[in-house]
Amino acid sequence: MPELPDLTVYIEALARRLIGQQLTGVRLASPFLVRSVTPPLSELVGQRVTALRRLGKRIAFGFEHGPWLVLHLMIAGRLHWREPGAKLSGRHALAAFDFAPGTLILTEFGPKKRASLHVVAGEAGLADHDPGGLEVLCADLPTFQAALRQDNQTLKRALTDPHRFSGIGNAYSDEILHRAQLSPMALSQQLDAAETARLFAATRATLIEWTERLRAEAGDGFPDKVTAFHSGMAVHGRYREPCPVCGAPVQRLRAKETESNYCARCQTGGRILADRGLAQLLHGRRPRTLDDLVEP
Repeated sequence: MPELPDLTVYIEALARRLIGQQLTGVRLASPFLVRSVTPPLSELVGQRVTALRRLGKRIAFGFEHGPWLVLHLMIAGRLHWREPGAKLSGRHALAAFDFAPGTLILTEFGPKKRASLHVVAGEAGLADHDPGGLEVLCADLPTFQAALRQDNQTLKRALTDPHRFSGIGNAYSDEILHRAQLSPMALSQQLDAAETARLFAATRATLIEWTERLRAEAGDGFPDKVTAFHSGMAVHGRYREPCPVCGAPVQRLRAKETESNYCARCQTGGRILADRGLAQLLHGRRPRTLDDLVEP
């Protein structure tokens, strides 16, 4: 799922192309994409885009007469900038938004279609789609600490809770926790002052660094290749590969549709966190430390 760095670069690229431009048409391949009926999507046609905004992991397009188009890409939704009047073709294409300079196409790969569009009236309607999570890049340490300690959850869950922190998901939470040298299963209310400060600094540094990297990669072009997996990441998506800090193999902890990648040596004192899938694969003989991974 695109997270804060990816969405920031998306919005910057969209702003360069769309601010002041009139929406001349909307083409839908799937009517199920639109999840609201008032105001109708057709009301936006003929209006100019006046603002672009990020709401957590959503992109909001503001139009001149007050309505907003709120797009949630979910896990597999992606945006593409094409020539004016580009065809809406292929089973992954969901919608096309036509402007004089070009066409913005929304695609979604995968069998589950989760991306959504809402049209809302004014700032009040837009607020209904804001999860309200803290914008860490605009916060100080005491504010971050207060948000972190709202409930006693694991750090992985706390960082990815959209009502607690804005724009952080599975990928960058892995990178943040590795940089902070903290276990994804550590509890948010049990961190001491030094650990909390380290997590705050790691969160800011990770989001800033990756926004700058993705911005540099996109340049003046459109970020067509948005992905949760980057070769420069320390642990996310790098299961069994060496940690760039200590060389130990990156570990994996799976839960439902998500997983955490972490370094046992850097983050958990050498302990391998319990993973049900790994235990089943090894017929219950789950390794508990890095030493257990080394065959005798």
